[in-house]
Amino acid sequence: MKKNEPMSESYYYILLCLAKGANHGYGIMRMTENLSDGEVTIGSGTMYGATSNMMKKGWICEIMSNEAGLERRRLYQITESGRDALSAEIARLKRMLKNAEEV
Repeated sequence: MKKNEPMSESYYYILLCLAKGANHGYGIMRMTENLSDGEVTIGSGTMYGATSNMMKKGWICEIMSNEAGLERRRLYQITESGRDALSAEIARLKRMLKNAEEV
C-alpha cells in the first residue's frame, strides 16, 4: 500500500476479521456485519474479488481447514504484510479522526 493511500472498506474489514484468526469467506462476511453493527455488508462477489486481489498483494493467503469433514473449505489467513497494511490503515484513520476532533 502506498503511503496514505486509503484502503477500501471491504479490504479493511476483511483484514480486521482475519486479524482475529483464519476464517472462510462466509464467516468474514458475517463477522463484518457484526463488527459494523450491520452498517457494512460484503457481498460474495466483493468478498471473492477482494480476497483474490489481497492474495496477489501478499496480504492474505489461503490455508486448508483441519476440521473434520471441512478439509476442502477455503480459509484465509492474514500475512505479516497484511498486518502491516492493516496497521497503516488504522494509523491513517486515527490521524483523520484526530484532525476532525481538532476542528
